[in-house]
Amino acid sequence: TAVNGAVERLIAFSDLSRKYPNARLVFSGGSGVISGQLLKEAHFVEPIFKKLGVMIDRISYEDQSRNTWENAVLTKELMKPKNEERWIIITSAFHMPRAIGAFRKAGWKNIVPYPVDYRTMIEEPPKVGFNFSNGIASFGVGLHEWIGLTFYWLTGRSNAFFPSLK
Repeated sequence: TAVNGAVERLIAFSDLSRKYPNARLVFSGGSGVISGQLLKEAHFVEPIFKKLGVMIDRISYEDQSRNTWENAVLTKELMKPKNEERWIIITSAFHMPRAIGAFRKAGWKNIVPYPVDYRTMIEEPPKVGFNFSNGIASFGVGLHEWIGLTFYWLTGRSNAFFPSLK
């Protein structure tokens, strides 16, 4: 199993599963590839969760989603959350506003954002420099999220253009 920078989501999932031993756990992740749905994220995380010490029999898996909107809708169908239940959403910090907006619009009532995978460091002031490849990569991530936020808002898949995390 290969991992990338988003592995922090899995570590946070593992930590929270130990902190809340009676919580229901769900991992939502299909494939965003349009042409083929063979490799689905949910099918590859179990070995990682085992290594991280998560009791895998506690986890439900949603593997049909192709995007954040479908994560919200299909996970709600699978888990049937009650209005009084509190659910924690773990995702990358840059993606959290769109995820929260989609989950709220899909009808999730009591959700708590748990952002990980930050791309900036609070402790240090920003450094001025020129690193073209990192700059283009960061620009691409930011542009993707702003386009996603705009599209979700215009198509009614978010409860706000830039959803509050509170």
